[in-house]
Amino acid sequence: MEFAIVDIETTGGMPHTHGITEIAIVIHNGVEVTGKYVTLVNPLQKIPPFIINMTGISDEMVAEAPLFEEVAPMIFNLLKDRIFVAHNVSFDYSFVHYMLGKAGFQWTAPKLCTIKLSKKVFPGLERYGLGSLTRDLGIRIEGRHRAWGDAAATAEVLTMAIEKEGMGPIHLLLGKKEPRKRIAPPPNEDDAI
Repeated sequence: MEFAIVDIETTGGMPHTHGITEIAIVIHNGVEVTGKYVTLVNPLQKIPPFIINMTGISDEMVAEAPLFEEVAPMIFNLLKDRIFVAHNVSFDYSFVHYMLGKAGFQWTAPKLCTIKLSKKVFPGLERYGLGSLTRDLGIRIEGRHRAWGDAAATAEVLTMAIEKEGMGPIHLLLGKKEPRKRIAPPPNEDDAI
């Protein structure tokens, strides 16, 4: 089972209107980290001041950075055939899925949220945000609110969860599907009215 642990920094919260300013991907084989990739990305839009304050990523820093479509082939190759892992996975996945689609790549992946995984494997903690969780687990983040620091810390959370409980909780979380809405009962069903 191969994992791609992803963290992104963005100009805001909506994939269709905001851009990625940084992406980091940590490749993990279920035992250890086997590869790393990080790059700044030019989002072709101004970075809001509150985000500059939080991440330290400025308009000047991304001015000469590649556009997402320039790094999309590399990102696609790193993500394909791997489980997409992130802390609050829906946020990162929505941006990466949208941006890869815009760059011409049809990509989907199974998603694993390390918040949900941590709640299963490390129950009883007060909070499960990345800052609180890593403090409670004794993980030091080098570069909080930067893609590389947060992705590396999330990879450590994954490693610790696997060491503690094995793959069972991961299989359980990956097996969860959204319940399907039944439009009509199938023919010949005993309890059909």
